[in-house]
Amino acid sequence: MNNRDKEELKGITFLGNQNIKYSDQYAPEVLETFPNKHPGNDYFVKFNCPEFTSLCPITGQPDFATIYISYVPGERMVESKSLKLYLFSFRNHGDFHEDCVNIIMKDLIKLMQPKYIEVWGKFTPRGGISIDPYCNYGIPGSIWETVAFERLTKHDMYPEKIDNR
Repeated sequence: MNNRDKEELKGITFLGNQNIKYSDQYAPEVLETFPNKHPGNDYFVKFNCPEFTSLCPITGQPDFATIYISYVPGERMVESKSLKLYLFSFRNHGDFHEDCVNIIMKDLIKLMQPKYIEVWGKFTPRGGISIDPYCNYGIPGSIWETVAFERLTKHDMYPEKIDNR
């Protein structure tokens, strides 16, 4: 059996805790990690957050999106409840859509140094237009840097079915 020991779970404070305060102000400090037991394997971990909200920095109106985060972990992985609390903390954060996805990606890179990561925001239309920013990153000098370039340059070549709008 491959259970986690107490030392591996030492930094996990939100999971199973019923007394969590949900910050509605940008709070990257809530992010937590745990060790990847399979750092020699390359595999994707994907999160879908269909209830992301932030505020327009000019009008203060709410913006709604589904945020997709996919990454290939290195030594550390992001704990999902802390990620949920982090994404919730954008609720009163005033920034453009493009800024939000880049901030999310950069915070996750700083947190866990993944081999590869991509963040895609599919924002619901406001004023008759939707904005779907995409950003990615691969460790410089590695195969993942090449993967990042290839995925970025071919990212939107194939129309997708959008069923959340």
